[in-house]
Amino acid sequence: MLIRVIPCLDVRDGRVVKGKQFDQIVDVDDPEVLAEYYSKAGADELVFYDITATNEKRNVSLDFIEKVVEKITIPLCVGGGVSNLADFTNIMDKGANKVSINSGAVKTPELIKEASEKFSSKAVVLGMDIKKIGEDKWRIFTNGARIDTGLDAVEWAIEAVKLGAGELVVNSIDADGMKEGYDIELLNKLASAVSVPVIASGGAGKLEDFVEAATKGKARGVLAASVFHYKEIEIGDLKQYMKSKGLEVSL
Repeated sequence: MLIRVIPCLDVRDGRVVKGKQFDQIVDVDDPEVLAEYYSKAGADELVFYDITATNEKRNVSLDFIEKVVEKITIPLCVGGGVSNLADFTNIMDKGANKVSINSGAVKTPELIKEASEKFSSKAVVLGMDIKKIGEDKWRIFTNGARIDTGLDAVEWAIEAVKLGAGELVVNSIDADGMKEGYDIELLNKLASAVSVPVIASGGAGKLEDFVEAATKGKARGVLAASVFHYKEIEIGDLKQYMKSKGLEVSL
């Protein structure tokens, strides 16, 4: 089973930024420059999040999507502020291959069904910002991890897949930016509950973390930001390492 390596670019005010646990945000680079670099470096796809769109009650910036699409040869997933089918359509029309919905899906679950019927389930990615709240208990947070929805993460994942979500990006708020490893327990729990690919997000710090997410966590893709942005880990080196551990990757 092929494991995808996916850089994540959080965009704010037209710049790629990164933080820790959704805080301490610092500037990184221009999105077009990074996108082109990752496309040439061997990334399997890119994920772009307009991280303040939902909280600022606005749509994702469409201009940068067009510019980025021109620079890359790999699939692009875009999220941020998607609250209705028109938002979804506008992003796809600009050249994105997938759209990630998080807060909008929580508010309007039917949006998942509508989007999957129009564009196919493969184009609908459920973004899940998740925080552990107790023993074997995780909850969904929205608005950039600001709002506790009260939704059980596993129950929400199952419901979303039934509605038509074709992929889950599982982002651990607790692990985000900490470089101490993905939440393997959470990944395994969700991957065991649904039939669609689960993508690990939040916490990668070393090569072993990616392998652990795919093996113990059953993730079908590994997403990271800062370790790629600051070239602490090169994508080519990571894929060679994953291959040496028996994982199937595209080289």
